Amino acid sequence: MDDINQTVPQPVRQFKKDALNVEIFETQPAMALNAAHTVRNYLIGQLEANGSVRAILATGNSQIQFLKTLIDLGGVDWSRVTLFHMDEYLGISETHKASFRLYMKERVESLVKPQNFHYLIGDAPLPLDECERYSKLLQEAPIDLCCLGVGENGHIAFNDPPVADLRDPHLVKLVKLDDTCKIQQVNEGHFPSLEAVPPYAFTLTIPALCTAKKMICLSPETRKAKAVQAALEGEIGTACPASALREQSQATIYLDQDSSALLGQ
Repeated sequence: MDDINQTVPQPVRQFKKDALNVEIFETQPAMALNAAHTVRNYLIGQLEANGSVRAILATGNSQIQFLKTLIDLGGVDWSRVTLFHMDEYLGISETHKASFRLYMKERVESLVKPQNFHYLIGDAPLPLDECERYSKLLQEAPIDLCCLGVGENGHIAFNDPPVADLRDPHLVKLVKLDDTCKIQQVNEGHFPSLEAVPPYAFTLTIPALCTAKKMICLSPETRKAKAVQAALEGEIGTACPASALREQSQATIYLDQDSSALLGQ
């Protein structure tokens, strides 16, 4: 593990914002590589100490390079890892090209064969029962790791500003998607038009994400710069849900030069 670590790109800048650790890298590939090594080593350590791991993973374009690198590094006994994901569109099938289940099955489950990958069933016939089912799975044992991203409107998972609750009593809920969030899904190529994006989605809530013992948040690219600025320099609150990370000492946000360009310090 030490030999591998010697080749890992280091941040060009790092600091704390309230409780949150902030690391800024020269490029997105450098950011993804460092994060992948950090997560790999953490998973190996948790497996050695506890025998099993439970982790929540995020989808989205910002996660693709990180997930590929993490899997390519090897060394993790995925057969002792139970995985969750953090959101899914309501009414969507697992074969739809925008389905987060499909994303995870293609990019993670089919490649590493985890012990379990618990999916939110987007087209479940009883959506409220699905929220309850998934909540119970999350509560079966502590969550060791949460890997997440930040949306262009500052969301984490599908906790958009109009529906976010930093002290949410629920672990999983149904939410109406913000138009800014839906436009992002179109611009990233997941849907052909705004009208094609499902209006509602399942999401893990902010408190559910923050129960994790370790949180790794990846937010690269210029299009995330305003959200990053709001998260780190604005007020902590639902206007920018990602600002909730500033209350989490177990969290680190990974940025590149583009996404950190608007930061004042």
